[in-house]
Amino acid sequence: MSGAAHGPVAVSGLRTPSLRRRVTLVVVALVAVLLVVLVAATELALRERLDDQLRQRLVERAGVADALVGQVDDRDLARRLEGEGVSAVVRAADGEVYAEGPLAGAAGVAPGDGEEITGGSGGTGGGSGTGEGPADGGPRGPATVPSPLGDPGPPDPPGATPAVQESGDLLAVARSLTDGSTLLLLADASDVRDTVAQVRLVLLVTAVTVLLATALVVPLVVGGALRPLRRITDVARSITRGDRGRRLRPTTPGTDLGRTALAFDEMLDEVVGAEARAVDSEARLRDFVSDAAHELRTPVTGIRAAAEHVLRADPPREEREQVLVDLIREAQRAGRLVDDLLLMARIDRGLALVTGPVDLRSVAEEVARSPRPGPAVVRVVGDPAVAVADRDRVVQVLGNLVDNAVQAGARQVELRSSYDGDAAVVEVVDDGPGIPAADRERVFDRLVRLDPARERRAGGSGLGLSIARGLARAHGGELVCREPAGGAGARMRLTLPAGATVDGPVGAATTPRG
Repeated sequence: MSGAAHGPVAVSGLRTPSLRRRVTLVVVALVAVLLVVLVAATELALRERLDDQLRQRLVERAGVADALVGQVDDRDLARRLEGEGVSAVVRAADGEVYAEGPLAGAAGVAPGDGEEITGGSGGTGGGSGTGEGPADGGPRGPATVPSPLGDPGPPDPPGATPAVQESGDLLAVARSLTDGSTLLLLADASDVRDTVAQVRLVLLVTAVTVLLATALVVPLVVGGALRPLRRITDVARSITRGDRGRRLRPTTPGTDLGRTALAFDEMLDEVVGAEARAVDSEARLRDFVSDAAHELRTPVTGIRAAAEHVLRADPPREEREQVLVDLIREAQRAGRLVDDLLLMARIDRGLALVTGPVDLRSVAEEVARSPRPGPAVVRVVGDPAVAVADRDRVVQVLGNLVDNAVQAGARQVELRSSYDGDAAVVEVVDDGPGIPAADRERVFDRLVRLDPARERRAGGSGLGLSIARGLARAHGGELVCREPAGGAGARMRLTLPAGATVDGPVGAATTPRG
């Protein structure tokens, strides 16, 4: 085995990059990507749209030629087909060529004998710039109209859908007409490219402007959106400085920041509540230790005094026996107090109970039959009430309640069993001096007696009612002090979970609530 010492495990902390910077970079990058996509898509769509319109124009002019052939002469046909960026070249059946439009020269028309070329609105035909035949006025031979796109094959027959041929920025349609003439339509797509380039430039300038504006505006917007985080930081620091009452109290708890603020407030409530409970528990623990020491001091003092008296005075036999009886009595008191303290500690840790169906009326009758000093009469009234409980612990609870009533001076004690909804109930009612309304909750505190002189009746330790309530809560029930019906005496109400039948199965172990 390696003898190398293992160093402390490094725990990575929470990464806390600048949220404003990250959001700004992400938003600017996203906007940049969207703008690039927008510019590219717009340029592509616009170019395709304009090209389609130009092709459609050539196709429509070819259809117009089919409709006009035979109704107008070839020269007039060329003039009517030219316009809106379209140039027309018509070769008549007799070989004469008529060209109109700025692109007629792109057809490569070669003037020859017998050729006639007329200039269009946008320029001259055949590239000659004159529109005139040979100066000698001699006979003219047939002329040809070659395609500017090379050899496109035979022209489209009349009535067929014309095919648009492309060469760079030049678009052309060659078509045979019904009168034997041939039609060549030309269009220049360079204007479309120029228009698309201008739109692209405008879009790029706009995109850059939007991107710069986004880079300037997003930090301001993010800063405003993060203002609640600064409020959370300020509240946390003020709480650290001691202002435990500060809270965020979000106005819209359904949002992301609202849920965060609400969780922050709930955490503060729990922390402050835990702190208050810890302080209260510490104070109660100090009081409990002080009271326990006070309770134990009396029997311990009596035990020590009796032992010292027997040891030093060596009294006569009868006196020595009485001193030893007192010593045993004080030792028993101290032992009962220690046993009660240990039981309270077990209840606090979580007392395991063996539960099962228990008839509270039969338990009350068992407690009533138990011998106890004094003239008090204990009676049981009411109907059978079955609870899911630990029988021995229920006997202990009712016994403590009855003993407490007797020690308080009660002469009549009644145990009343019944049902209250889903709970089985036993009420212990006595005719004693009663408990003031202000003390009906404090009476269950540990080592508390209502008499200021801390009188100890029958060796009571002040833990009986605390143990009884702890056992009731360990069952999932409750023990409270209620206002007596007649206004006199005390009324203790024990509530336990109701059971089905006394013959039911034994339940599993349970632990106390709270």
